[in-house]
Amino acid sequence: MKNKGNMETTYGYIRVSTQEQNMDRQLIAMDEYGVSRENIFSDHGFSGKDFNRPAYQQMLRKLKARDTLVIKSIDRLGRNYDEIIDEWRMITRKLDVDIVVLDMPVLNMTSLKGKNGSAGVTAKLISAIFLEVLSCFAQLEREKIHQRQKEGIAAAQAKGIRFGRPPMERTPEFYIQMGKYLNGEITIREGADALGISHSTFRRWVNEQAGIEVA
Repeated sequence: MKNKGNMETTYGYIRVSTQEQNMDRQLIAMDEYGVSRENIFSDHGFSGKDFNRPAYQQMLRKLKARDTLVIKSIDRLGRNYDEIIDEWRMITRKLDVDIVVLDMPVLNMTSLKGKNGSAGVTAKLISAIFLEVLSCFAQLEREKIHQRQKEGIAAAQAKGIRFGRPPMERTPEFYIQMGKYLNGEITIREGADALGISHSTFRRWVNEQAGIEVA
C-alpha cells in the first residue's frame, strides 16, 4: 500500500512457528489494515527465537525511511524481549520506519505523525515508553526463569521427578488481552485466540494474575 503523494510504502510481516499452523488470521488482519498482499513477507515454520529468517531479512532490505511495518502482535516479531528491544530501535531509529502493532493500537505511530510525515514528539515518547516496558518484562522474565530453574532442580532432586516442558511465557499481549477481558470487551475465547493459546490456559493465567476466579 502506497500513500498518496509520496513514495512511502506499508509492508506487513507475518510468521508461524510450525508447518502445521496457518497464517489466515494474520493475513486477514493485514487485509483489514490495507496492506497489499504483494507487500507482505511471511516466514512459515520459523520460530521467534532470533531474526535469522529468510523473509524477515528480505523485508529489512526493502524497508526505507518513512515506510511503515505492520505486524499482528509483538510475538510475531520475536520471542526474546532483549532482542525485540534492539530490533525495534534499529527499525524505528536507524531505518526511520514506523511500526504498527495491530493488537496494541496505542503503539500506532502512524496516527501520530506530524504534517511533514515524520513521527512527532508524542509518537517517539510512546515508543520510548514501550521499550522501557519491554525492558521491565525482559528483566522480570530473566528473574522468573532463574527462580524456576532453581526451584525445579531442587524439586527434581528431592522427588526424583524429571523436568517437564517449561511453562509458556506470558507476553506483553497477554496483559493487554487480560485488561480487555476484565473490562468486558472480549470473551475468554477471543482473548485466547488472539494469543494463540488454549482457552483453559488463558483462563488460568487470568485467575493467577488478577487473583479472581474466572468461570
